[in-house]
Amino acid sequence: MATIRAEAQRVQGALALLRHAHANPGVTRAAAAASLGLTSGSATEIMGRLRAARLLSERVAPQAGRGRPTSVLVPHPDGPLVAVVEITHATWSVTTAGIGGSLAPAAVHRHAPGDRDVGRGRVEPGTVLARIGGALDALRARFGERLVAVGVAMPGTIRGHTVVQAATLRWRDVDLAVLGGGLTLTAGNDASLAGVAEAARGAARGHQTALHLTVEVGVGGVLLVDGAPALGATGAGGEFGHVPFGDPAVRCPCGAYGCWDVTVDGRAMARRLGRGEPADPRAFAGAVLSAARNGNGDAKAAVAEAAHALGRGVGALLNALDPAVVTLGGLGVDLLAFAGDIFTDAVRRAAMAWRRAELPPIVPAELGSRGPSIGAAESALAAVLAGLTQDRVAGR
Repeated sequence: MATIRAEAQRVQGALALLRHAHANPGVTRAAAAASLGLTSGSATEIMGRLRAARLLSERVAPQAGRGRPTSVLVPHPDGPLVAVVEITHATWSVTTAGIGGSLAPAAVHRHAPGDRDVGRGRVEPGTVLARIGGALDALRARFGERLVAVGVAMPGTIRGHTVVQAATLRWRDVDLAVLGGGLTLTAGNDASLAGVAEAARGAARGHQTALHLTVEVGVGGVLLVDGAPALGATGAGGEFGHVPFGDPAVRCPCGAYGCWDVTVDGRAMARRLGRGEPADPRAFAGAVLSAARNGNGDAKAAVAEAAHALGRGVGALLNALDPAVVTLGGLGVDLLAFAGDIFTDAVRRAAMAWRRAELPPIVPAELGSRGPSIGAAESALAAVLAGLTQDRVAGR
């Protein structure tokens, strides 16, 4: 019994140091030991186990002056990697990440014309997933057993490994399990995973409760409590874009009427300008913003209307969720920059009177377009770190 208890303590100590190094890239061994309440000797012993397990390594930290040198904790050069897949309404990419969360460079591929059913406005899931599967096979051939999990980020409602509905891709009940290839597979909504990334490594870090919202084609997001996403009973929560903050006469591709989704993006701007629905709403919104910055009055009015709709919804969510900070990604950053006064006025008007004097900070997301992939990497690593440590430190 004593032997089992001692082994469990060794594993827990190693896991604590590993998680700390993952959450704080470049941390010194001395700083990590102090944060975890470890003696220098214990930290040295634990690092020996993590090095032998090919999880962490060390390099000498730069010295600013005299004193005893210390070591920076870094990923082991032969350490575990997760594959990271990101699918958008227009593109897909595959890359890797390791301990510390750093993403390797990734080529971005546009959905090929042959991948689209133009008549239904649908991107064919079978062909897209087959292309992604080929890229994952190449990673498996290159990295072998170092590849331990796959994380997927994409727009839509995800439950487990199933895309219940991705309105912009016109996907329904698409199983992503084919991408796992026998590895642990995690999948999530791109906006929700961008929020996970902001809580772990971005503008929401250090806040107990944070609301992240991303505007791309529609608006998605997540409420984070102590860095963990609040996704409901089945994991499909966070579909803020489909709350009825919009015009009840406008039908959303999800099938509902009045969704917030269609009031804040390029589709809303196209309606305001008397245009048909754009093939690429995000690119159309960028063009309208560019025209607005150049002084075009109609474009300025379209941007102002979208900013007002976004602010009104944010104010309502402040009332419902009471976050300590709100981070905005995607087109939300541009609306905040160009029409910040209109946005903020809409937030205040929608917020309950007692909140108006002290609204929480509403700030641009720090991680930009990398947010969904970083969040997918964080989720995939979180799913396997404990098991890897258990198996490798215990010598199984």
